[in-house]
Amino acid sequence: MTNRLYPLTVALLLVGAACKDTPFEVSSQTVRANSSEISVMTQNLYVGADVDLVIRALGTPDPGDDFPALQLAIETVAKTDFPARAQAIAAEIARRLPDAVGLQEVSRINIDLRPLGAPFVVDQDFLALIQAALADRGLNYQVAATSDNINVSLVGGLVRLVDHDALLVNADRVSVNAASGQDFSVNLGQVAQGVVLIRGWVFARTTIDGRAVTFASAHTESNLAGAPPGLLEQIRAAQVGEMVATLGAGEPIVLMGDLNDTPGSPMYGVLAAAGFTDTWTAMHPGAGAAGLTCCHVADLSDQLANFDQRIDYVWTRGFARDDGKAQGSIDRFGDVPADRLPGPAYPIWPSDHAGLVAALDKLPDR
Repeated sequence: MTNRLYPLTVALLLVGAACKDTPFEVSSQTVRANSSEISVMTQNLYVGADVDLVIRALGTPDPGDDFPALQLAIETVAKTDFPARAQAIAAEIARRLPDAVGLQEVSRINIDLRPLGAPFVVDQDFLALIQAALADRGLNYQVAATSDNINVSLVGGLVRLVDHDALLVNADRVSVNAASGQDFSVNLGQVAQGVVLIRGWVFARTTIDGRAVTFASAHTESNLAGAPPGLLEQIRAAQVGEMVATLGAGEPIVLMGDLNDTPGSPMYGVLAAAGFTDTWTAMHPGAGAAGLTCCHVADLSDQLANFDQRIDYVWTRGFARDDGKAQGSIDRFGDVPADRLPGPAYPIWPSDHAGLVAALDKLPDR
């Protein structure tokens, strides 16, 4: 066992380089929505490697492909350097000052190989890194809710990955009245030894300038090779349906996240039928393929975004005016070369997904 783990141990040493503090120049230009707007940002943080490759290797009967897949994943995590990416994402939050931030793939990575004779420990908490980067900028963003999702335990528990969703609010402007994070009742479950796929979502009922607004963020089930045709699409539709039923009607709602499905899918239909507006489509009519958000290559080395999917969304309900339209703006972050940042070996993107930042005009008092 120790000999088979040797290449893995060498690869893990690279992660240490990714854990160091990384200087980052912060832009002083702020484009905060004015006080008459509700603003949000949604961002998949990206664990830092193609975890699906590891899951597929673990799912095969051949144990010989397990450690090569895990080794590649850990090498890629080093190259994609989340501590540096956290600084870039925090800088964008500081520039935009959104009222709420929905985060997906908020990972906690724990690796401890000391029981195998390898004196190596990695402990990365993505949420703590984001919070520290925001605090360094003097920002008062508080965690309204989190959910515990995917839980991976490998090598007898010595390699662990736990995935969360998180919802942050700008505490200088937003009062949280109630908040919760929970798993979806419909999930894929165990897909390989030590790998359980559970997705979840978070929401907060808030007050901003005396007006009630509910924010919700989710990471619905992603595609998985070998799944029966149509199964994942139906799971995603059931997951957003659960959100719609729980959130109910009443105050305006902003529902955002990496929903892992495209316009025209069952998931999309559930939200549209429940009265939600796809904000990108509403504010970019006739834009065609514009708004694609996924994906950069796994090691974030691509020089130009070559996205082919629109799977990240900001949906709204209760913001339409008498003409049935919502007003405001929405654009992307992490889709143009200027958004790249210095990485350990080459410039990298803040995530493998583009983030979305939306500013929504509030309705006038009735």
